[in-house]
Amino acid sequence: MDRFSEYRIMWILVFFDLPTETKKDKKEYMLFRKRLQCDGFTMFQFSIYVRHCASMENAEVHIKRVKSFLPEYGKVGIMCITDKQFGNIDLFYGKKPLPPNAPGQQLELF
Repeated sequence: MDRFSEYRIMWILVFFDLPTETKKDKKEYMLFRKRLQCDGFTMFQFSIYVRHCASMENAEVHIKRVKSFLPEYGKVGIMCITDKQFGNIDLFYGKKPLPPNAPGQQLELF
C-alpha cells in the first residue's frame, strides 16, 4: 500500500459547543482552543478545528491528546476521516464555492 495514499492519510475534526456565560467558562473555552492550536489544529469554522495526520496511528496520538484536555462542561465531538473523504467536502461562502483547505506541509525525518 502506498505510504501516502489518500485512504491512509487522515483528518481529525474536533467540533465543540462550550458554555461561555461566566468568566471561568470563557477561560476554559479559550484554553481548549489554545491547546488545540498548540497540537497543530487549525480553525475550519468557529467551533470546528481540523488536523492533518499522515496515518491512523498518528491520528490516534492526537485524538488521545485532545481527550486529555477536554473541558469539564460542554459538548465535544471528535471525528476521523480519510483524506479522500475530506477532499469530497463541498464548501461555500454564501453561494460561492470555495476550494478545500490544503493540508499542512508534512515533514519527514529519517
